[in-house]
Amino acid sequence: MNAAAVSLPTLPDLNALKQRQQAAWSSGNYAVVGTTLQIVGERLAEAVDLRWDERVLDVAAGNGNATLAAARRGGQVVSTDYVPALLDLGQARADAEQLQVAFAEADAEALPFTDASFDVVLSTFGVMFTPDHARAAGELARVCRPGGRIGLANWTPEGFIGQMFKVLGRHLAPPAGVQPPSLWGTTAHVQSLFGDRAGAIGVTARMFNFRYRDAAHMIDVFRTWYGPVQKAFQALPAGKAVELEQDLHALMDRMDRGNGNGLVIPSEYLEIVVVRR
Repeated sequence: MNAAAVSLPTLPDLNALKQRQQAAWSSGNYAVVGTTLQIVGERLAEAVDLRWDERVLDVAAGNGNATLAAARRGGQVVSTDYVPALLDLGQARADAEQLQVAFAEADAEALPFTDASFDVVLSTFGVMFTPDHARAAGELARVCRPGGRIGLANWTPEGFIGQMFKVLGRHLAPPAGVQPPSLWGTTAHVQSLFGDRAGAIGVTARMFNFRYRDAAHMIDVFRTWYGPVQKAFQALPAGKAVELEQDLHALMDRMDRGNGNGLVIPSEYLEIVVVRR
């Protein structure tokens, strides 16, 4: 066989993808949706059994749901994200509650902290969106001390958000060769990412209920404020955008359990606690 005729798969440009993702999450205002998820941060802080004065790092913190939950429980919290505007919103929330939190811009795949510098590392629907899963997991493990805990909340492939991203992917093809974020919502993938760095991994399936007036209301909120959905609509010509809206509406109608009295959509996620070996 002529070696020159063999075509090798093109490796994805993860840095370029990260820049596009950062632009997406910087658009709109994720906090409009993110603030509704506060209960997830509270549950996660309890799941890791957080103790007063423990050093806590919130990675890809968004507007600070897990950050606030940890600070309310006496944690010495550093809240990080690569979108400065979201950190500003988290700072405002912490200030309003008179909570002492340090905020720092940081890339989840290259955390600017020394090895084993935190007792607890958290991420709610954040680190799962990094392009390089293995590198991000390695960073979470690196900065967590032996015996410390890594607490994650990750949407599952089968849940509403996982299904929503599949709908988006049918209209705008995802980058070739890149693992989907929802893999972080599977036990097998999490086990493979942390490997022998984990002394134990506990996984609990939970539900978060999205609550809106109706499907049109939820689509409008996500289209206006939730970066990935906003960018998808902006990238499509008018006719295709209408088709995306119809497909999202159909998904919401299928998963709605509000029985005609407001929209209530359960979205499954995994609550994960990794004990660092």
